[in-house]
Parts: sequence; structure tokens; C-alpha cells
Amino acid sequence: MPALAKKQTIATSATATNTATILPLARRPASKINIAKITATLARNVLPPLVVLAILLGVWQALCSSPTASLPSPHQVWQESFDLIAYPFFNYGSQDIGLGWRVLISLQRVAYGFGLAAVVGVIVGAIIGQSVWAMRGLDPIFQVLRTVPPLAWLPLSLAAFQNANPSAIFVIFITSIWPVIINTSVGVRNIPQDYRNVAQVLRLNQIEFFFKIMLPSAAPYIFTGLRIGVGLSWLAIVAAEMLTGGVGVGFFIWDAWNSSRLPDIIVALAYIGVVGFALDKLVAAVGKLITRGASAN
Repeated sequence: MPALAKKQTIATSATATNTATILPLARRPASKINIAKITATLARNVLPPLVVLAILLGVWQALCSSPTASLPSPHQVWQESFDLIAYPFFNYGSQDIGLGWRVLISLQRVAYGFGLAAVVGVIVGAIIGQSVWAMRGLDPIFQVLRTVPPLAWLPLSLAAFQNANPSAIFVIFITSIWPVIINTSVGVRNIPQDYRNVAQVLRLNQIEFFFKIMLPSAAPYIFTGLRIGVGLSWLAIVAAEMLTGGVGVGFFIWDAWNSSRLPDIIVALAYIGVVGFALDKLVAAVGKLITRGASAN
């Protein structure tokens, strides 16, 4: 009997082992796209602006549909400026071009002026934030200069450069540099003392401290200044082009006003608003990406 019981025990354990080996492995559930969640997110972010826009267009149409109205209605704008809306990149000559090309020309000037303002503003702001004497000497002057309207700089820039294009770029530069300087200096002054102590322990030189400690720590402040600066630069170029001429979107608005083409002006304003919104979101996205990487490091 003991031998028979032993054989039964071995057989039972072998059967259990075989049973365990043939059990199917648990499968990881396949990732599925949550259509309902995506739809809810789109509805939450896109639907409210569309509803508000539809209401505004309806009110505008109701107020300006009468023959005695001084402003064109949305229907009239669509009829008279359809080519500008549907074909933004047509090119029939030096001045007969679509609004898309005019916006790109203005954006090129903004890229030069704002790019230079970003580089110079970050460097000068870092110096002011690091040096108490520089802050005391330069900060009051910058606070006064930043209140000067953009177009007030245009006569001086025209006298200095004797050309419309560099003058417009200088107006963009001098308008957008102040928020970059001020916000960068504030960010540098708010660097935690522990970070400075680590830099002293590691014996970092000024260049290493600038790139490894200062920029990552002050990045949120810097990009706040850049977002303000890019908005001001877009405002400045439109205003400057109205007076300096050329083929930019600002000159187009002034030319349309002289030709009494109010629907074209409204379309150009829509272009300006959309591009300004896109510029702000672009700088915000770059700042979010960089500050996230800096915090991860």
C-alpha cells in the first residue's frame, strides 16, 4: 500500500505539473483609442469658441445688413473679398499678391527683429539679474524706455538707417526687448541659493553657470517675457508697415483704407489675429517643452 500511495502521489503531481504548463498566458489588453474621450475633449475646447463666433457673426450681420450701415456685413465681406479668403497665395505682380505672401513677408521681419531681441534681452537680463549695480543703474532706464510707443521710434530709425526695412526691424527689436530683459532679470534673481551653492562647489565658470544653472532655472520667466515680446513685435510690425510702405500686411491695410476697401481690411484683421494667436501658442509650446526638459534634468 505505501508503494501504491507513493505512485498515486507522483502521478498526481505530474498531472498538476502538466496542467500548469498548458494554462494559457494572460494577455496584455490591447490599447484602444478612446473615441469618447477625444470627442469630449474636442467638444470642450472647440465647441465654445465656435458657438461664440457664430453668435458674434449673427449680431454683426444683424447690425450691418441695412443699406445705411457704415460697415460691411459678414455676407458682404465674403462676397467682395472671396479671393483674399480662398486664395491667400496668388501672385499677379509686385503689389498684387495674396495676404498669405504679405503675412510671410511681415513674419520675416518679425523673425529678424524678435530673434535679435530674444538673444540680446536674455543676455542683458541675465547680467542685470546677477549684478546689483547693473540692476540699480539700468533698471530705471529700461522702465522708462519700455513705455515709449513703438511708432515713436520710427522717425529715429528712418533717420539712422535711411531704409524702410531695417527701420521696421529696429522698431520690432526696440519694442519687444523690454519684457524679455525684465522677466529674465526677475528669473535670475529668483534662482534658489542652493543652486548657486552647488555651482560654487562644482567650481563652474560663468559660461557653465549660465547654461547649466541660470537658463534652466529662469526658463519659465524667460519664456513669459518671450510670449509678451512676440505679441508686441507682431503689433509693432503692422503699425510700422502702415507708415513705411512695402508689401507687408500693415501696408495692405493702409492701402485698402485709401481705396475704401473695408471688406479687405476686415479680412486682413482676421489674418493678423490668427497669426498672432499662432505665434503666442508656438512660443508657449517651445517654452513648455524646454522647461519640462529642464525640470526633468
